[in-house]
Amino acid sequence: MTRQEISDEAWAVMEPLMPTVTGRSRPWTDHRLAIEGMAWKYRTGAPWRDVPERFGKWNSIYKRFNRWAGDGTWQKLLT
Repeated sequence: MTRQEISDEAWAVMEPLMPTVTGRSRPWTDHRLAIEGMAWKYRTGAPWRDVPERFGKWNSIYKRFNRWAGDGTWQKLLT
């Protein structure tokens, strides 16, 4: 397993604030893995397309980042 970007303690606080699937949409992949991909991207300054595959598809991570910026998820996490 690779080194994680987010500690277990931080994740324990963040996890209950994460959005859940509503309606008939398909379940999202692991939120923690996606957030670790986002953290990797901003820590390294790399473009989205260079996010390593171990975090998931870069485009899915990018879309989730933008969705959460629009729906207030990031605001909840950072408050």
